[in-house]
Amino acid sequence: MKELESLCCVSPYSTFMLCSWIIIIIIIVYSVVFSNVEGVLEIQKLPNKPTSTLLVLFVNEFGAKGDGFTDDTKILGSILAPKCPDVWDGLNKQKWIYFIGVKNLIIEGHGVVNGMGREWWARSCKVNTTNPCQHAPTAMTFHRCENLKVRNLMIIDSQQMHMAFTSCVKVVASRLRVSAPAASPNTDGIHISASTHVEVKNTIIHTGDDCISIVSNSTRIRVRNITCGPGHGISIGSLGKSNTWSQVHDVRVDGAHFLNTQNGVRIKTWQGGSGFASQITFKDVWMKNVSNPIIIDQYYCDSRLPCQNQTSALHIKNISYIRVKGTSATENAIRFACSDNYPCKGLYLEDIQLAPEQGGILNSFCWEAEGSSSGDIYPPPCFSFEGSFIDQKVRFNSVLKSI
Repeated sequence: MKELESLCCVSPYSTFMLCSWIIIIIIIVYSVVFSNVEGVLEIQKLPNKPTSTLLVLFVNEFGAKGDGFTDDTKILGSILAPKCPDVWDGLNKQKWIYFIGVKNLIIEGHGVVNGMGREWWARSCKVNTTNPCQHAPTAMTFHRCENLKVRNLMIIDSQQMHMAFTSCVKVVASRLRVSAPAASPNTDGIHISASTHVEVKNTIIHTGDDCISIVSNSTRIRVRNITCGPGHGISIGSLGKSNTWSQVHDVRVDGAHFLNTQNGVRIKTWQGGSGFASQITFKDVWMKNVSNPIIIDQYYCDSRLPCQNQTSALHIKNISYIRVKGTSATENAIRFACSDNYPCKGLYLEDIQLAPEQGGILNSFCWEAEGSSSGDIYPPPCFSFEGSFIDQKVRFNSVLKSI
């Protein structure tokens, strides 16, 4: 029996536990009864089990009332995905648990959402380059949701990204735990796309890709009290892939800890894109053994083939780094690699204290980067001077007042 259970595709139903359906139904009931919801929750129809063995559960048999007054949210459980990717054949391989067009939804509890992603990772082209590159499901996706609260959940071993907010307005995600191995490919912790007024706070993320990624057409994003590691740090981007237009504006990261991560705070764009990333502040950030603590990379290329040099690029401007401290695992603790044709402008450093993790001397690297600094800065800034410190400080203060 143990040998059979270890095989991926012998019985995908064994991973879809009874409590999976209980927790799903409870979410729906809570949404409808208590949250004045107008929307849809979609679960991939996994798998096509014979109707003769179809199991139907009624939440009232587990203590739920559904009377509009009783709190029906206290039944705990875990949601487990099938182990085998083949179960998704003929289905949308980009999503698993999917909320669309839901308003005033609250999802909370102490259960676990388990994507059972190990077989997906083994088939990834980033793990085995002979495999074709293809999408894998995001464990939980919220699309076109408004006034959303997600809290006190644990999401582990997602097939690909763990939680995504796309085209959402007014989101608060708090007290979440995300966990996947450092070697798991493309397993972003929290992904924010085309959304506005999103707050992520008091959350711990261990993953194989970006702990938090903020991408195209997202504005007014607030990130507070985040612990990240392992992972690739907090990333703005990537932006501008395949010559597309993107903008990310008004982002503030205030309080973050990075431990043994590939990056700390990063902005990454592709050559050939257009648009801008602006009014972004990283404040009160602590690093421990981080390979690229502060990085802007306008030559990002996540491709099997070399990326062509292109003259078009996104405009990166008015980016502030305030009170960033800790240790760097590499020599270039500050790296600003900006576009030849569209230099980074309005970069601002204040009170930066980064030390080598294992001794030695740290450096800054700058290419087409313009800005200024204030206070003690180590390693010393290298960008070309842009205006006076007073002008820069006034500009930064105006950003804070707008937040």
